Amino acid sequence: MSKFRVALGFVATFTAIAALASAASARDLTVVSWGGAYQEVQKKVYFEPFKATGTPMSDESWDGGVGVLRAKVQGGASTWDVVQVESEELALGCDEGLFEKINYSKIGGEEAYLPATVNACGVGAIVYDFVLGYDKDKIKDAPKSWADFFDTKKYPGKRGLRQGAKTTLEIALMADGVAPADVYKVLATDAGIDRAFKKLDTIKNDIVWWKAGAQPPQLLASGEVAMTSVYNGRIDAANKAEKKNFGMVWNGALFTIDSWVILKGSPNVEAAHKFLDFVGKAENQAKLSQGIAYGTSNKGAPAKLQPAVLADLPTSPANMKNAVEIDVNFWLENIDRLTERFNKWAAK
Repeated sequence: MSKFRVALGFVATFTAIAALASAASARDLTVVSWGGAYQEVQKKVYFEPFKATGTPMSDESWDGGVGVLRAKVQGGASTWDVVQVESEELALGCDEGLFEKINYSKIGGEEAYLPATVNACGVGAIVYDFVLGYDKDKIKDAPKSWADFFDTKKYPGKRGLRQGAKTTLEIALMADGVAPADVYKVLATDAGIDRAFKKLDTIKNDIVWWKAGAQPPQLLASGEVAMTSVYNGRIDAANKAEKKNFGMVWNGALFTIDSWVILKGSPNVEAAHKFLDFVGKAENQAKLSQGIAYGTSNKGAPAKLQPAVLADLPTSPANMKNAVEIDVNFWLENIDRLTERFNKWAAK
């Protein structure tokens, strides 16, 4: 074969590789959220209207875990661009360089958002609570606290809890009489941790564990559990969309913030910022809260909501009264050892 043909072959191969790389970089924006009723509302008020502005996108769902994000970024073949993450994933991923920095000048400026929702690596998506959920049709004498959740004599039946140490230990301590404001002071001690597990022992045989946010309403609807910890918005969505008669107890609710991040190395950073700008606008966030009862990050969103809608949001003053903010720093420092202990306890 002549050198000319070899050269032509090399050029053709290089061109093909370049074309493939270009095609990969030209893929549609992919946005990843939590699935279920929540993502259905997002599709209606965020995803479909955003696509109508001219930017192609697709959406997927996941169950969380910073290890999943590490594998995506470090593997070098991520198909995800914008991901909704929990507060610990935001902190860990930011420290590890898994996320692109947010250019706030492209999404309305930092001043447009509640200060607690502004981060160099992410911007707040929702404020939400873990609440006690139950079926009003099956339980007429409404529970009032996590202590009632643990009272299987007064309220017979199984109990649903998120599988893991986080939120479960806090709930156990409040059920054992710890004031919401003191939960992390107690949990920071070995005696407090022992106390939480001892309380969990009292209902261990009655616990049904859940992982995905869509599961607790299903457990209530099927009658598999009498009560469950649940994202407040999932109860609201089940009542609205499926005409359920589920109730929530805000007393002792655990609240936190989820954020949108852009995965490091995304070929769609510009489109990602367009998306974040769209979902960050007050009028669009207000539509989300109307569809599912989660608080949002834009300072101007509440003014666009009716009082009846505001009353059902985690950010309502009445609902915040006895709520506990999930302590991100505590869980960053203790998640590994407490998860190990939780798994050993659960396996016994």
